[in-house]
Amino acid sequence: MRQQLSAQIEPFGDTAVLIRWQQIIDPIVNAQVCALAADLGEHPLAGVLELVPSYSSLAVLLEPGFAAADELIARLRERLDQLEVSDDESARRLITVPVCYGGPEASDLREVSERTGLALEEVIARHTAPEYRVAMLGFLPGFPYLMGLDPRLSVARKLTPRVWVPAGSVAIGGSQTGIYPCESPGGWQIIGRTAAVLFDARSRPPALFCPGDRVRFRPISAKELPLAKVQIQ
Repeated sequence: MRQQLSAQIEPFGDTAVLIRWQQIIDPIVNAQVCALAADLGEHPLAGVLELVPSYSSLAVLLEPGFAAADELIARLRERLDQLEVSDDESARRLITVPVCYGGPEASDLREVSERTGLALEEVIARHTAPEYRVAMLGFLPGFPYLMGLDPRLSVARKLTPRVWVPAGSVAIGGSQTGIYPCESPGGWQIIGRTAAVLFDARSRPPALFCPGDRVRFRPISAKELPLAKVQIQ
């Protein structure tokens, strides 16, 4: 079991409670956020409408008119004090995403290569080597913020964001990597693309990823891109 970290629990407006750990991007902190969210999802408390986990906090949204905030905070504190976080990451889903890193699908790959001093092949090799962790979903429905990027690949976002980024674009923003689930503006450095569907409002659940999932990237050719499938274990 990982070390239990301290967290603050406080009202968050009139219809929510916020649980805040140390405000850093850290796998241990994020593991505790995900573990508490999973526990509350499996064993819900009265009055809780929705859970919104982030890197280092968990927003607990309440049903309209629910007025027992003090009692809920006490119950949340009990859950937090009893929380057990497993070190066994293999218990989490492993999602392997096929990515084309060449040609027009990777419009910023050469820029990342130049800014890091790494050859194009080395950028791809370093990006596909780690096993990432979905820290949170945000920005767009189904957009996964992934922890575990090789520090050598850390590059700043663009000074002027693009007005249009294709759906499925795999990109780097600072020390994070992620995938755009739909067409949108965006300022991250695009190094590849996947044909995977990250969000479909008609599906249950609608998002491909959930916080805590493990993710690997598998390089493929442009010819393979349209039909390459995500693998979930």
